[in-house]
Order: sequence, then C-alpha cells, then structure tokens
Amino acid sequence: MMITRRAALATAAAIVLASSGASAADKKYDTGASDTEIKIGNIMPYSGPASAYGIIGKTEAAYFKKINAEGGINGRKINYISYDDAYSPPKAVEQARKLVESDEVLLIFNSLGTPSNTAIQKYMNAKKVPQLFVATGATKWNDPSNFPWTMGWQPSYQAESRIYAKYLLKEKPDAKIAVLYQNDDYGKDYLKGLKDGLGAKAASMIVMEESYETTEPTIDNHIVKLKSTGADVFMNITTPKFAAQAIKKSAEIEWKALHILNNVSASVGSVIKPAGFANAQGIVSAQYLKDTTDQQWADDPGMKSYLEFMTKDFPEGDKLDNGTVVGYGVAQTLVQVLKQCGDDLTRENVMKQAASLRGFRTGVLLPGIAIDTSATDFAPISQLQLMRFTGERWQLFGDVISADVGG
Repeated sequence: MMITRRAALATAAAIVLASSGASAADKKYDTGASDTEIKIGNIMPYSGPASAYGIIGKTEAAYFKKINAEGGINGRKINYISYDDAYSPPKAVEQARKLVESDEVLLIFNSLGTPSNTAIQKYMNAKKVPQLFVATGATKWNDPSNFPWTMGWQPSYQAESRIYAKYLLKEKPDAKIAVLYQNDDYGKDYLKGLKDGLGAKAASMIVMEESYETTEPTIDNHIVKLKSTGADVFMNITTPKFAAQAIKKSAEIEWKALHILNNVSASVGSVIKPAGFANAQGIVSAQYLKDTTDQQWADDPGMKSYLEFMTKDFPEGDKLDNGTVVGYGVAQTLVQVLKQCGDDLTRENVMKQAASLRGFRTGVLLPGIAIDTSATDFAPISQLQLMRFTGERWQLFGDVISADVGG
C-alpha cells in the first residue's frame, strides 16, 4: 500500500514538473521582455518648437503606472523609458539607438513627429524592432511590405486633408485658398492630401502656398502675406505653437477667411485657449477622439473612465489638452496588443498582434470609429468627423467620414 502511494506521488510530481516545464517552454521572449517586465521605449519633444506635445508622453507614463499598480499585463510590469529629442531628427536617431542598444527595449512606442520618425525608420526596420503606433499621421507609416516594423495610429494627414477638400468643394466651390504649412514631410503630406482632394480644381482654388521653418520664432509675417492674396479660406497646417500664433495674428489683422485648422493642433488647452477663445470662433477642424469640453459625453462611460484616470492618476495633467486624450487612447491600444501577445513577447509577435486588431475601441474614440488593422493594413484609424469651434468648445457636425488613403 505504501509503495503504491509513493508511486502515485512520484507520478503526480512528474506530471507537475512536466507541465511546468511545458509552461516555461511556451513562454517566448525577445530582448526587453521577461517573466516580470516589459521594457517600452519612447521619444518625445519635451523641449523645442513642438514641446506642447510632450504632454502625450507624460500621460502615457501615468497610464502605464496605473496599469502596473493594477498588477501589470499578464503579471508583467511595464518599464516605460521616455527620452527628449527636442523635435530634432539627429537627436531622435541618438535616442533610438540608446533605447535599442543600451536600454534594450522590446519596442519603441508612439515616438512623435514625422521628421523624427522618418530619421529612425530604416534603423528600426533593419534592427527588426517595432516602431509601433508612431505619433504622426504621415501616410508613409502604412507600408507593411517595405517597412514591416513600423505602424501608425492616428488618421493619416492626407486622409484628413481630403476630407477638408471634400467639404470645401461642397460648401465653397469658388474658394480662394491660402495655405500655410510646415516645411517638412508632415506639412507636405497635408498639402498633398488637399491637392489630391481638390483634384483638377486645386490649381485654380489654391492662390498661395507658404511654408515656414520650425526654427522661426514667429509666423506673423507669413499670415500677413497670405491675407494680402485676398484668400477667403485659410488652410492652417501648423504644430501647436505656430497654430496659436496664426489664430492670434489672423484676428489681429482682421482676416475674416474661413479658417481650417489641422487636427494635430485642435487642442483647446494647448492651442485655442492660449490664442483666445474670441479669436477662434468658427474655425473648422476634424476629430476622431472625444472632446472633454463637449457636454454630450458627460455620462459617457469611456469619458468618465478617462476623467477618473486624470483626477486620480495624472492630476497635474490638463484635461482640456487634446494631448492627454491622445496619450490615454494610444496607451490603451498598446495595452490591448500586449495582452493579446500573452506569453509570446517576441518582437515578431508584437507586430503580428498589432496587425490583428479588429473593431477595437479605446474609451475615447468617437462613436462609429474603431481600430482595425491587418497584415496589409497598418493604418489603425481611418475615420474622422468635422467640427466647428463655437463659444469655448468644438461642436461636431456632419457624419463620420471614412478616409482611407493607401500607403
């Protein structure tokens, strides 16, 4: 009887050892991941001409801290390492190398800026390290055949501009459009989308294309020059610092043109409020995220969760700043991808899961908008809705518009 019992115990122990061995074998890790940690890299312009976007990185840090406090992802804590590149491509390259080669992160997440991400794209793909959910809407990020390790998140700039073109062709078909754009890939992408959307009428409708450099302290002289054309539509393709300047100067010189402002500078907190609410009346933009100033979301579960997070986990953050909404939404998307990875935390599987999102919704996406990706579609969000600034908030109008533009 004793021998039988011992044999049974030995068999049970062998089964436990075998199953634990199988469990350990099922776990797959690349550099930056382990049983206890997932190391995530990030590059943000915490200083320099685009420093207003730094709030996105700070929001993400606070969100991952919240996730860690709740037990992490599948029992693993996120180690989020974020560096400043001052919106400088050479600095971005330096920081990317540091994150990949010294810090040994699993991936670089939501690095900001078209120039900076362009500078590191070939390096990241050569190293086969995910450059995931980049914080820029350049169309080039949706190119899985040539850059399988790079994926965007927000709607593409060209898609957004095509929506403005469609709106103008319907509402002001005889418009005279003056365009101010940042002289880099970001600005040129928006401009291309506008021209493509206007089609054959682009040549006659666009009366001036004026570019500016991020090193310029002010763009006031450009605004005066654009007004002198007699344009009745001002297409404002600028980052937050310059967008606020453009809104202020347009009001100061009483340029009464229809003002269209690109989404990346539609933040009430970092752009509209500094520029002055009175100066921003009637501005048209497009959105894919809920706006905290819009009372229609007062009882919305997703917005309530966001505001609870801001109050409890990021009290120093500005609830009116669209950057905090962006940071929250994109961080939720990464958490979903990492959850889907399970115990296979290889870089290849991270990209596989990022390309396997079906109808995923963060708490802050507008109704009717969802995140969808596939092995051939690296553009997670491709829908927007037009909005107009009235009083002290944006008001949505029209339907959600799908705006797919191929990579």
